[in-house]
Amino acid sequence: MQKNRVEWIKQLSIAVISTLVFSSAIGVVYCKHQSRQLFTKLQNLQQDIESLQVEWSQLLLEQGTWAADARVEHVARERLQMHLPEPREVVVIKE
Repeated sequence: MQKNRVEWIKQLSIAVISTLVFSSAIGVVYCKHQSRQLFTKLQNLQQDIESLQVEWSQLLLEQGTWAADARVEHVARERLQMHLPEPREVVVIKE
């Protein structure tokens, strides 16, 4: 009876350890899969960042072009018929 009990405990221990090893292996596979998915997502986000930075640079250049003093003056003269005032037309307001 004692031998059967010891044998049964050994078999139970082997079954428990085997289950734990299998569970650990499944956990490793799952973590590796998650890691790969997150790495892929990170790379996609980095590509998005790069393209947005390029677009931002282009928009800054465009803004600089549209806001250039010569362009603003040209638009003011041509479209709005604005001109520099004569010295006699300037009014200085004092506090």
